[in-house]
Amino acid sequence: MTATATETQRPEPLVDMGELSAYAGDHRLRSAQLDGETVRVTWDDGRTAGYHPLWLRDHCPCPACRHPQTRERTFRLLDLPETLPRPEVEASARGTLIVRWPAMAEHAAHESEFDPGWLRQRAAADEDLDDSGRTQLWDAAIASNPPSVDFGEVTGSDAGLRRWLDQLSRYGLALIDNGPTEPGSIEAVVARIGWPRETNFGRYFDVVSKPNPNNAAFTAIALEPHIDLPNWQRPPDFQFLYCLENEAEGGASTLVDGFAVAESLRSEDPEAFRILSEQPVDFRFQDEEADIAYRAPVIGLDASGRPAQIRFNNWIRDTLRLPADQVGAFYRAYRQFWQRLRDPRFVFRFTLRPGQMMAFDNLRVLHGREAFDPNTGQRHLQGTYIDRDLVRSRLRVLERGG
Repeated sequence: MTATATETQRPEPLVDMGELSAYAGDHRLRSAQLDGETVRVTWDDGRTAGYHPLWLRDHCPCPACRHPQTRERTFRLLDLPETLPRPEVEASARGTLIVRWPAMAEHAAHESEFDPGWLRQRAAADEDLDDSGRTQLWDAAIASNPPSVDFGEVTGSDAGLRRWLDQLSRYGLALIDNGPTEPGSIEAVVARIGWPRETNFGRYFDVVSKPNPNNAAFTAIALEPHIDLPNWQRPPDFQFLYCLENEAEGGASTLVDGFAVAESLRSEDPEAFRILSEQPVDFRFQDEEADIAYRAPVIGLDASGRPAQIRFNNWIRDTLRLPADQVGAFYRAYRQFWQRLRDPRFVFRFTLRPGQMMAFDNLRVLHGREAFDPNTGQRHLQGTYIDRDLVRSRLRVLERGG
């Protein structure tokens, strides 16, 4: 940045201090010091973190370095030398981090101020803006106190919506209770987050027993634990199923934390886990209008080796393409995983009530259903999918109070 474009006077923070305080839980910085090539800070609760000075300069939030409306970076790192002179640092009376950059050659002195909440959210270099930091594995014991929020709170208050989305991100599962039973009620929930993800089943779909079904969900048969649409390159992230009627005998819903099952398999049968996380499997859906296929492992891992997505759906698993000498090992691993998905210690079994909605991470939580008798009463659910980006975005906005 040139001398004509910088100011030595401290600019107002780009984001209001109060707006980001939720990130830090209202904690403020107690101290800051430069230790070699690391700026070390300590919050008032004793937590510490270190940041490289060049990283701080690159992330300066002032209006001269970021556009005041879009918040996009306008500062160009190449405008400064690779090696910067040592800055002065301090924790301000407001608990923010102040970094003063000395003048050098044609570059004027500059001052940056960092919100303590913003810094705390980025305290670990390996933490992403995904759900990995929130993830809590669960088993059948969740039935005693399932995560849930009332319909009125989710649709009528930001606090209720934030609590529900936090549950959904943390457990990959969150119920909504005490909602209306009019068709289309699910749309009021989606509207609080964004818009539905459209698939070959449309934007919204009705889960009822049909005379000529093109999917097992539209029958009355029992459904094994599965994710929806593993045959897509990018399957839907979250699924919402809203109950309008459920008078038929049978039809209890089942949910299983696939990540918990995968970790159990890794611990008890590491070779089976390896096979399912390395060997791609073909999935395919075909009807008169669509033929959608994709190939991926049953257990997808992230860069740290943690389960990141599950693709298990036995009835649309396509032809197994493996050398004959590998088939036996694959089927053994597949059966081991499937048996755990059925294991009562992992299965949350419940009956979805009219006016109740279950939302779950379609790439983590496998859902199923016991068989029901359509001659004993109506069973009618309305469903839709929604993108993870929208869920994360809405939650982050609610967490910052803006």
